Amino acid sequence: MVSLVSRGSDCAKLPGRSVRVARRVVKLPWRSGGRPRAAGAHRPPRTMERYVWYLHRTGTGSNDEGRAVSASDNAPALGPTDPFGDPLDPENRPARLSVGVVGTGRVGPALGAALQLAGHRVVAASGVSAASRRRAEALLPGVRLVTPPQVLAAADLVLLTVPDDALADLAAGLAATGAIRPGQIVVHTSGAHGVAVLEPAARAGALPLALHPAMTFTGTSVDLARLAGCPFGVTAPDELRPVAEALVVEMGGEPEWVPEEVRPLYHTALAHGANHLVTLVAQAMELLRGAGVAEPGQLLGPLLGAALDNALRSGDAALTGPVARGDAGTLRRHLQQLRTASPDIGQAYRAMARATAQRAVRGGPLKEEAAAALLDVLDEETP
Repeated sequence: MVSLVSRGSDCAKLPGRSVRVARRVVKLPWRSGGRPRAAGAHRPPRTMERYVWYLHRTGTGSNDEGRAVSASDNAPALGPTDPFGDPLDPENRPARLSVGVVGTGRVGPALGAALQLAGHRVVAASGVSAASRRRAEALLPGVRLVTPPQVLAAADLVLLTVPDDALADLAAGLAATGAIRPGQIVVHTSGAHGVAVLEPAARAGALPLALHPAMTFTGTSVDLARLAGCPFGVTAPDELRPVAEALVVEMGGEPEWVPEEVRPLYHTALAHGANHLVTLVAQAMELLRGAGVAEPGQLLGPLLGAALDNALRSGDAALTGPVARGDAGTLRRHLQQLRTASPDIGQAYRAMARATAQRAVRGGPLKEEAAAALLDVLDEETP
């Protein structure tokens, strides 16, 4: 095996990115120095080998926390046997990949544009709706809009950016029709799935990666700036982990390794935190409008921003308010208001108050007898 080593501890650039550098050795099973590869090891095409070689010779690897890093000015010295010449010579930087995007919703065009900024070339995309085609034209100007099989025929690296429930059928269909070729990198961006959903593509010889950007997308150029420092949930076969993490870094993100078996739990946590937060904020704004507040967002912004920051820093210790204080009388008045203002929001309030009381007891600020009084109020107010 060949070891990829990134050296030093200063900031360096690859290309246009400034990231931390640390020393770590990464083994690539497909570069075995003539020895047999491990059974099942993924073997990349020449283009992929050139890409990995470029990352190696310019110092890209993973740091001691498992995060991909780059170090072009701390790269290993050029050796006489480098197969592609001097990696710092612009003429020898074609370790760039042709990229195809299948599914031009909000995510695909943004990631394609990010890879293009890193020096890769988006050559084709597919989109069905008029809105998705407009997004592709805005973020990927000049890129051909074709069918999914045509996208795969043109690309070394394919982004499958389709809804979670459509991914399995898409991967199976592309493999069954022979659209996937050996050595092609196939990436999906679903948080709910690891690489198992790409098994049909892997059996056809593809190199499967799951790269999930943990952020919401607008489908506009705003997303490119937001990708800077964005965490990506990364799942891949062990031998492809350096490639997966390097691609994330090139898009401006921060790789976070997520093992295949816990990928559903990972996505559940993100959906619970982000999606239900939107519902909670929308409900609070609705109640404030009912109270006569003209701009509820302005009123809630500082309060919710501080609450979120405190929760991320301190967890349950950040709890405040009537439930954390054990104020059963205030809780009863809140529920009485919600019975007339919005019974639906009242049900959500009651469920969150119960969960908050249980966590406050476990976390320490709420005594069990006070929690019992709160739960009595919640039970008596249940319709």
